[in-house]
Amino acid sequence: MKRRSGPDRGWGLRLSCVAIACAVACVAAGCDADEAPAPDLVWGVHGRNPGHLQKPRVAAFDAEDHLYVADLTDRIQVFDRDGKYLRGWHTPDFNVDGPSGLTVDRYGRLLVADTHFYRILVYDAEGKLLFQIGDGVQGTEPGRFGYPTDVVIDRAGNFYVSEYGENDRIQVFSPEGKWLRQWGGHGYEPGEFLRPRAMAIDEADRIYVADSCNHRIQVFDVEGNLLRAWGTRGAGPGQMSYPYDLSLTPDGNLIVCEYGNSRVQKFTREGEPLAIWGRAGRGHGELNNPWALAVDSQGEVSVIDSNNHRVQRFRM
Repeated sequence: MKRRSGPDRGWGLRLSCVAIACAVACVAAGCDADEAPAPDLVWGVHGRNPGHLQKPRVAAFDAEDHLYVADLTDRIQVFDRDGKYLRGWHTPDFNVDGPSGLTVDRYGRLLVADTHFYRILVYDAEGKLLFQIGDGVQGTEPGRFGYPTDVVIDRAGNFYVSEYGENDRIQVFSPEGKWLRQWGGHGYEPGEFLRPRAMAIDEADRIYVADSCNHRIQVFDVEGNLLRAWGTRGAGPGQMSYPYDLSLTPDGNLIVCEYGNSRVQKFTREGEPLAIWGRAGRGHGELNNPWALAVDSQGEVSVIDSNNHRVQRFRM
């Protein structure tokens, strides 16, 4: 590692959690600020029919590069990496906001943060519900959820669930769904959260958290000890505006999707900014408040361009 980022001096400032759309210039190396770099694939049809997208918000690739996408219709659809529809199903109950997090774990299971029903749903690849974590009752006590946003598992098979609302914490559950521990809390200080939106976990079980309304990334070990953090609110390289999703790449870097800046940013795992892609708009290479992204086995990034009801794929 080159270095660890220390605590940011701006963490003590009170930051408003109001999502905004901010047009930004593309400042990736070799990119003209007046031109958006072209993605190699753009796909998606706005609608509710099978294979169509209604404000998609979360996505994840499996080991075969099948892309699982959830949208506001409370359905999960599966596409190949080029956007061909394969299959789909609905979550057990309907809510106008849909799930907020998807993860395909090492066992091939799909882990769904069923946010507004206060639970985690675990499916097989064909959509069979295997079990759930949480009893579906909103609460602040251990084992219950406010609004769960994402879930990942470690090498031992334990589940880590991020949530916002009154809780703004991460809870840990055993492979059988038994509550083990938690950390975090609502706030601006190191180790606290304002709407932790998404997580990624690396081969050493370091957990990367998109602390969206604090406009930063925080990295923890499995016990909740803060290892490093970086980010301040802004539109420059290394700054962020509402990081809503993040994913590790095959080459060992971290890709972050910024809802507020309508762009994607690439970092080293230590927090050094490497490149920026995208800007606000509706053309190819432009984004309209993207909620999520997923990286396939070839290292290409599929961005869930939510308010444009489509997916854009590019190499960063």
